[in-house]
Amino acid sequence: MTSLHSLLSFAASTATFSIVFLCSFSLIETSNGGFSVDLIHRDSPNSPFYDPSETPSQRIAKAVRRSINRVNRFKPTSSLSTNAAESDISSNGGEYLLKYSVGTPPVEILGFADTSTDLIWLQCEPCSICYNQTAPLFDPKKSRTYKKVSCSSAQCQSLPQSSCSGGNKSSCQYSVDYYDGSSSDGDVAVDTLTLGSTTSRPVLLPKTIIGCGRDNEGFTNANGSGVVGLGRGANSLVSQLGSSIDGKFSYCLIPFTSHGNTTSKLNFGSNAVVSGSGSVSTPLVLGQDSYYYITLEAISVGRKRIDLISASESGNLDTGNIIINSGTTVTSLPEQLYPGFISALKDEIHLPEVDDPTGQLILCYKSSLDDFRVPSITAHFTGADVELSSNTTFISVNEEVVCLAFIPADEFQPAAFFGNLAQSNLLVGIDVLNETVSFKPTDCTKL
Repeated sequence: MTSLHSLLSFAASTATFSIVFLCSFSLIETSNGGFSVDLIHRDSPNSPFYDPSETPSQRIAKAVRRSINRVNRFKPTSSLSTNAAESDISSNGGEYLLKYSVGTPPVEILGFADTSTDLIWLQCEPCSICYNQTAPLFDPKKSRTYKKVSCSSAQCQSLPQSSCSGGNKSSCQYSVDYYDGSSSDGDVAVDTLTLGSTTSRPVLLPKTIIGCGRDNEGFTNANGSGVVGLGRGANSLVSQLGSSIDGKFSYCLIPFTSHGNTTSKLNFGSNAVVSGSGSVSTPLVLGQDSYYYITLEAISVGRKRIDLISASESGNLDTGNIIINSGTTVTSLPEQLYPGFISALKDEIHLPEVDDPTGQLILCYKSSLDDFRVPSITAHFTGADVELSSNTTFISVNEEVVCLAFIPADEFQPAAFFGNLAQSNLLVGIDVLNETVSFKPTDCTKL
């Protein structure tokens, strides 16, 4: 059976960096076997990115623009006793920021966290090319636990694009190239990472493999430093936590329109188990890259189900045809599914259609969001029917126009993504060891 992965084998991986991690972590035990850290939405007043002069419609329009630009850069290749943890994220236009500390003594870092990438890297002194960063750059010379990885190590030799520098070419170098043209290059090293907690002592992660970025181009976010990968690759934060979290993590994202002091959560280990009434699970389809693939079979609008027509030569539905992605705001559906989905929505909504004034989304209506009746939309994954929250499928782009927050994947956007807006008010659990993704309708503002 031909899979989506083989169809996309021509495309470059988003990040061409991989490390085999050979060490283990010892998490600090807490009273409940885990810990919690807040997840702060980018447009929350608690976020360093918050702009009080913007209207809610302006914020969502910018988030959609960033999301679509981000989708354009992704072209995946084909192809991964329990402690618990929760960690802090703040959204950055469809991406999220993870607050952590690195080094001894610890230096606080705000890095972009993403389920579709692996490497943990940050900007470091001395830096030949660095984007303007509000906080001071990390200086590894001031950390007692920082140590470069040697070129002869198994970690370095496993890198597909590693290189060597320094005296006798002994220091291992990494290189990450993103599809949008941004990149990071620097030293491969180990150091202690510290994840904070709102309910217990901080969790120390000694000998974490990181990239110390000395040449970072194409990034413009002054409030953040680097990336924290939550993907499936061996060098991601999830994989480096290893057996201590039993291969499990989950997150619950508050709706985009929820502001104030309400926060989202990212959970690891026993805290990440998704179970109980309303929970459903679908198989995780593993590829050779870092993404979390699942299979979308159909989508329903009210009682009308639109089944995905197979694009494979065998006539069977492509498995792993959509990626769970915390880093994009909008959802992009497989191209074959989109026309029927749009048609079903038009049959349900009897309002004047208008163009998106921002020029980004396809199906829009003249209405305020308060007056707009959103049809029920259900995503049918293999073995898991997931009804989407009504306040996350259509968004207000200004006071008089609401638009569908779904776009089609096509030859220019070949990857379909289940975006973070559609995932709002769902507890989403990823279990790498048991190869499942679970969903449970949840009021994320109450966690």
